[in-house]
Amino acid sequence: MELKNIEILLEKYFNGETNISEENELRDYFSSADVLPHLKQYQRMFGYFSVAAAQKMKEIKPKKSKTSQVWWLSIAASVAVLIGVVSYVNYNDKAINTGLGTYDNPEVALVETQKALAMLSNHVNTGIESVIYIKEYKKSKNLIFKEQ
Repeated sequence: MELKNIEILLEKYFNGETNISEENELRDYFSSADVLPHLKQYQRMFGYFSVAAAQKMKEIKPKKSKTSQVWWLSIAASVAVLIGVVSYVNYNDKAINTGLGTYDNPEVALVETQKALAMLSNHVNTGIESVIYIKEYKKSKNLIFKEQ
C-alpha cells in the first residue's frame, strides 16, 4: 500500500496538488535507503530539496552609508558655485565701471570701428579664398569623372 501511496503522492506533486505534510512524506521516503528502483530517479531531486531547505542564508551586514561623504561633497560643490558666482559678479562690475567699449571722441570711435571691420573683412576674405579652391576641385573632378 505504501508504494501505491507514494506513486499517488508523486502524481499529485507533479500536478501541484500536494500540501506541506504530503511533501514532507515524499521527502522522508526519498531520503530513506529503501527507495524502489523505478523511483530512484526522483531521489536526487528530493534530496536536493532537503539540502536546500536545511541551508540558511548568511546574515548580511549593511555597509556604512555614504551619506557623510555625500554631505561633504555637497558642501564642497556649494562653495565652488558660490566662489564662481562671486568672481563673475566682481569681474563684471569692474568691466562696467572701466567703461570698456565706449568712446567720448567720435573720431577715435570711427578709427577703432574701421580697425575692427578690417579685421573681420580679412577673415571673411580668407574664407572666400577657401571656397574658390573647392570650386576648382569640383571642376577637376567633373573632368575626370564625367557625369552620365
